[in-house]
Amino acid sequence: MLDIRISQAQVVNEGTISTQDVGIKDGRIHAIGSDLSHLDAREVIDAAGRHLLPGMIDDQVHFREPGLTAKGNIATESAAAVAGGITTFFDMPNVKPATLDSDALEAKFAVAAGRAHANHAFYLGASNDNLEAIKTLDPNQTCGIKIFMGASTGNMLVDDPEILEGIFKHAPTPIVTHCEDTPMILENEARWRERFGEDVPFSEHGLIRSREACIKSSRLAIDLATRNGTQLHVLHLTTAEEMALFKAGPMKGKQITAEVCAHHLWFSDADYDTRGSLIKCNPAVKTAEDRAALRAAVMDGRIDIIATDHAPHTWEEKQNPYFKAPSGLPLVQHALLSLLDQVQDGIYDLETLVQKTSHNVADRFSIVDRGYIREGAFADLVLVDLNGETSVTRDNVLYKCGWSPFDGVTFKARIDATFVNGVKAYDGKTVNPVANGQRLSFNRG
Repeated sequence: MLDIRISQAQVVNEGTISTQDVGIKDGRIHAIGSDLSHLDAREVIDAAGRHLLPGMIDDQVHFREPGLTAKGNIATESAAAVAGGITTFFDMPNVKPATLDSDALEAKFAVAAGRAHANHAFYLGASNDNLEAIKTLDPNQTCGIKIFMGASTGNMLVDDPEILEGIFKHAPTPIVTHCEDTPMILENEARWRERFGEDVPFSEHGLIRSREACIKSSRLAIDLATRNGTQLHVLHLTTAEEMALFKAGPMKGKQITAEVCAHHLWFSDADYDTRGSLIKCNPAVKTAEDRAALRAAVMDGRIDIIATDHAPHTWEEKQNPYFKAPSGLPLVQHALLSLLDQVQDGIYDLETLVQKTSHNVADRFSIVDRGYIREGAFADLVLVDLNGETSVTRDNVLYKCGWSPFDGVTFKARIDATFVNGVKAYDGKTVNPVANGQRLSFNRG
């Protein structure tokens, strides 16, 4: 007896789209076939005309717990994530206290147990002071090591060249980097403050967090990884020039991989006039030409992974003038929908989208039994209707902060169901109140 049989879905997996039945039992995909009607099931879902994708694996979120829970927490933000078709998340270490050693990692897992609606892992943060903790890290305890190479977040800006070299030399997991050059940004901030005072227009953000600052820092990270043989993944790239730093083609065999986030594929600097602080983020949203280069890089393989960098702040915080308005925006509920819009606009094909949001993430980070629609894999799935619609309003946003940068947008697709470990976590209208997310396992020897 199956728990669930999804019937006649357009299954998107490993470069193909085919009409298949998918049977789920005991949290995993039990069978895949053209007709599984001979297998009884407790629930049968007629998915004819709809597409079944592996759930999105978001390798970059800030769910704000512990210490910053006025903005969001693991329970609220993971509920929004499953409503958006995200079945797995990797949470960042810049919380309070920062996640800088193995004990802090385990403390976050304890907080997530029974509260995370999606599967999860947590990054270990790098600082100028924790090289020894990095050297002794169990490589299967964490998704990776996060280095803020260009954004001061408490004790987490690594700017000591000797420490940077040591981290890249000794890291037992992939390193992921936020690449912006802080001295260049601080110099720009001083110049813009002289010109505008405290009330800098938000349209200037991409010039202050400049393309030159991004390019310089990305080159430094790539140079460190090349010299030390480090597995490097560069997060949230934003400029056309940076695309030239990465290799095109399939991800398999790459030592250095690249990522773009959903908001940088959707917004451009023209949107600052209407969205203002709501799209202020680091690295900054840049020009339409940059956006076009990022989209092209998704298709040619220079970009290997698409993520969100979900980073909520309260509405009140975002109403401050430029220097006091924090950077970051909530995204997990609508990121996949925004990407599906671009598929329907002909910018990407659906198979490539699944490669960048599921398959490649599972492979890059050595996740066990997730990211694919395969017999024996965990049943982390999302059922989407490309002929449905989703209108974003303040009333239907699930984030604790209560707002979305997509407010007023109507997407062309709809998330009809999300399954996490074989359980329906979202039914198209409501999130299952029972949190079914599991701690991820990694296979790194």
